[in-house]
Amino acid sequence: MLSIGTSVGIITASLSLSCCPFLCAQQPTSSSDGTITLQARARIVLVDVVVTDAAKHPVHGLTRDQFTLLEDHHPQPLKAFEEHTPPNSNDLAKFPALPKLPPGIFTNYVPAPPDSGPLNVILLDTLNTPITDQQFVRSQLLDYLKHEPAGTRVAIFGLSSKLVMLQGFTSDPNLLREVISRQHGKGSILLDNTVGGEGTPDSLSDFVATTAPPAAPGAGLENTGPSSTDLTANLKTFEATTDAFQLELRIRYTLDALNQLARYLANLPGRKNLIWFSGSFPLNVLPNSTGEDPFAAVRSNEQEYRETTNLLTRSQVAVYPVDARGLQTAPMYNAAQRGTRYSANPATFTSDLEKFNQTNAAEHQTMSAMAQDTGGQAFFNTNGLASAVSQAIDDGSSYYTLAYTPTDPKYSGQFRKIEVKLAQQGYTLSYRRGYYADDPNAALKIIPTTASSAAAITDPNAVVGESLMQKAMQHGVPGGTQIVFTVRALPDPAPDTNTLAPSNIANRPGFLPIHPPYRRYRIDFGTDPSNIVFTRAPDGRYLANIEFDCFLYNPDGEVLNSVSNTIALDLPPARYAALLKSGGITFHQEISAPAHGDFSLRTGVHDLTSNHIGSTEFPLNLVNNLAPLPAPPK
Repeated sequence: MLSIGTSVGIITASLSLSCCPFLCAQQPTSSSDGTITLQARARIVLVDVVVTDAAKHPVHGLTRDQFTLLEDHHPQPLKAFEEHTPPNSNDLAKFPALPKLPPGIFTNYVPAPPDSGPLNVILLDTLNTPITDQQFVRSQLLDYLKHEPAGTRVAIFGLSSKLVMLQGFTSDPNLLREVISRQHGKGSILLDNTVGGEGTPDSLSDFVATTAPPAAPGAGLENTGPSSTDLTANLKTFEATTDAFQLELRIRYTLDALNQLARYLANLPGRKNLIWFSGSFPLNVLPNSTGEDPFAAVRSNEQEYRETTNLLTRSQVAVYPVDARGLQTAPMYNAAQRGTRYSANPATFTSDLEKFNQTNAAEHQTMSAMAQDTGGQAFFNTNGLASAVSQAIDDGSSYYTLAYTPTDPKYSGQFRKIEVKLAQQGYTLSYRRGYYADDPNAALKIIPTTASSAAAITDPNAVVGESLMQKAMQHGVPGGTQIVFTVRALPDPAPDTNTLAPSNIANRPGFLPIHPPYRRYRIDFGTDPSNIVFTRAPDGRYLANIEFDCFLYNPDGEVLNSVSNTIALDLPPARYAALLKSGGITFHQEISAPAHGDFSLRTGVHDLTSNHIGSTEFPLNLVNNLAPLPAPPK
């Protein structure tokens, strides 16, 4: 059931909302007769520019007239200009506390102080980093925190097979030290060398090549299979395919995590500096030349990379990738390398060395591209990771924001190159070098899959074919804030303990089965309409499509039940005006959970027009003992 308004008091007036000022869509305004009309507003492109001198120190005091900005080689008049400098620690605004909500009411709203410096995010990437390098990163971060400037605002996230928040934004270094000290390293199941600091491990094909004798002439039936040479070639192809598949998984998990992080940061104002510690990020999976089929299992990830870059840009996130491995030498020179594979086939040494150099260069190129695309800086071939963090935060706190309206207003989908110049010579400028002129309200492309939709919903870490909403509804990942909403969850006053709530899809193939008795919960959403994109029909009516989801999880992160509804709003101008004044779109769902046990409920709202998402998760035991609302009249 859909209603418009705030009759249940879900939207809290004290939650001040902010919007991302990247590409502004058309916005509604009120006319004198109370109806709503759309006024065409030019989209605004924001470019944060970090200017440093020869000593890599930030340059302050530059003026608007000293900057020239071009888009696709065409000068762009600046609509706004602002210099940002590190705030004095005594003037920093404290993080406002979330308004106290009544029992049973939850929200994805994230409070942040306005105009008090950038937010810094540290991402500890255990998916792509061996354990020894993770330990090195931890020691370097602890060293940095000994000298962290007062008032620096930092949050810490971790990435394994999914993104998790380890510590929300805080300026308390003691909290950050405690979190870092608890991270003892976790091996990635998708890395061949999970520990690190070793030589290249011998593969099965190496073992066969060095131990299998050649087939004897005139041998019996037992030797009619493939020769050792053929077997080695087949094994190499198999290993190359497996390696490519593992790379594909790591790429997708990493891109999904960056997507989720960008959506979490979307409604926080100002610049965000993402300091990303990774052992590798091989986005460009190059053809493998060690097997018979050099193109086996190679797939393109250009579309996902493009979506991720756009999300980071629209959320004003500058990425600072840091190679967690520090200074490197080729692993085949390591004393831990047995050398068996090289003594049997000396050409393998040259091949492995060439592959290491190519892979290393490609990974660093990818990091540099990600930094350049978002206005950050990449750090590699250095053991001074603590200094890299300090420099990233320092550079990301001193910058100039240039705003302009493109002289070409069309959403062509093509890449628009941005170039910023200074009248003075000898300075280095760091800024994002362009953007894709995609309509921010257009639907994103989803790579198709042959997997069933039920399997995709059941597996929170499904690799392909997931919808954006399924990824946002994964258990334990940070909530998205592109759509701010509150949700009320209360026990049903008169539940049917033997029947699932309407539209629930528990006990489907692939779901963890649940059995009665059940306990039913009433879920009421309240969504901020200013975060929803309405389109104007030719007859003047306002149209929107919104999806509401609830996913029930057990403590192991296995989905037990879910309910999803999509509603289409078709509002005349007068009712649309009333909606904006009331401040909320409310929607009701019901979901059943086993009567006994610990469970969590993840709720989400998806604007199907803009692909913006909001999500939040809470334990059901917080509402089990609350008094239910009276049953609605029949």
